[in-house]
Amino acid sequence: MRLRRGRGGPHGGAGVVSLMLGAVADDFTGATDLANTLVCEGMSVVQTVGVPDRDAPVDAANAVVVALKSRTSPAEEAVAQSLDAVRWLRDRGAGQIVFKYCSTFDSTAHGNIGPVADALLHALASDFALVCPAFPANGRTVYMGTLFVGEVPLAESSMRDHPLTPMRDSSLIRLMEAQSRHRAGLIPLAAVRAGPAAIRSRIQALKEQGVRYGVVDALTEEDLRAIGAACPAHVLVTGGSGVALGLPANFHPPGRALRNPAPAAPEVSGRGLVIAGSCSAATRAQIDHARSRWPARKLDIDRLAAEADEVGEAVGWALAQAPETPVLVYGSADPAEVRLTQERYGAERAGALMEAALARVAESLHAHGFARIVVAGGETAGAVTRALGIRALRIGPQIAPGVPWTEALGGAPLALALKSGNFGGETFFEDAFAMIR
Repeated sequence: MRLRRGRGGPHGGAGVVSLMLGAVADDFTGATDLANTLVCEGMSVVQTVGVPDRDAPVDAANAVVVALKSRTSPAEEAVAQSLDAVRWLRDRGAGQIVFKYCSTFDSTAHGNIGPVADALLHALASDFALVCPAFPANGRTVYMGTLFVGEVPLAESSMRDHPLTPMRDSSLIRLMEAQSRHRAGLIPLAAVRAGPAAIRSRIQALKEQGVRYGVVDALTEEDLRAIGAACPAHVLVTGGSGVALGLPANFHPPGRALRNPAPAAPEVSGRGLVIAGSCSAATRAQIDHARSRWPARKLDIDRLAAEADEVGEAVGWALAQAPETPVLVYGSADPAEVRLTQERYGAERAGALMEAALARVAESLHAHGFARIVVAGGETAGAVTRALGIRALRIGPQIAPGVPWTEALGGAPLALALKSGNFGGETFFEDAFAMIR
């Protein structure tokens, strides 16, 4: 099935509707990461939770980011959800679509990045798409088609032992071709540094070779801006949030910037809560730091499996803590503990048990006045957001690269920060709450 072209687009003049750019993200923290990038570049942005209803509050937005929980779902389901999201965005005028996935290319051996990208290429009647997960501000760079995390290739980083999406190859070309029906080729750093015209020339050369995906090298934000400037006419761009740095400039005449007010912090009163499900090294360090300052409780996976009232006891414990101090409830564990848990219960069941429990804790505590909530981990963020019944989020100011505060639109007051497991420094949780005192 092909999707009709939307009415918006770069340099659309008087005919451009407010929705210039549409995006579909394969998890909830990745969606806020992308939305944060677009806001920092001058766009007004609304993030929706799932494909929006007809009455979603997005009329004043320059960009809408649709957050899906499709990263580890069956490929057919991920494809169907992504196509629904893109159809909704195109019907509202989005002339360019960004398919956003993690800056560490989180995926299983068979997808879902490749299958979704293939489906979107076909539906949008496009013959080429960029592949660029680089996010230099958080240490993700691409050189000679190899994805680096800090100073080491992806397969040598902590992502090698991710409990759901272990990454054992660092070559984006090999990874993409293993998942996709199409060939991938390299747009090297030399072309990127030579500027947009050189990038476009390399793209044309790849197309003539029958290549449908261009893996783009990028080491700096300047590289990403050059990449964005090279593709104003591309109906589909894929990658991490960094690739969006150069896209907003394509939607206004040269020399004129998008001018939207700086996003305001959520003005929400209530108690503070951290829900952490990520097992990344960064989140574990943040938990260790917070535990030395705030009340903290780890959910017991064995009690959850035995159907003990672990959730109810955790909620009662949290309500008993001093109201002026944030409370931390977590399920995060180190790789050795994760392996043992998965051996006992299976990876899928163990993950589902913990996600559901953390979501129920968040739902119950929100009902009891916890209205400032930080969530760590993409899968956990999806479960929590759905449990809280959130339909859309206004994007607020940045806490750390890739992570903004957001405010729920509609329903009970709620300030929410959705953090990718790998993002943020050791004091991230403290820094977040310091912004909305």
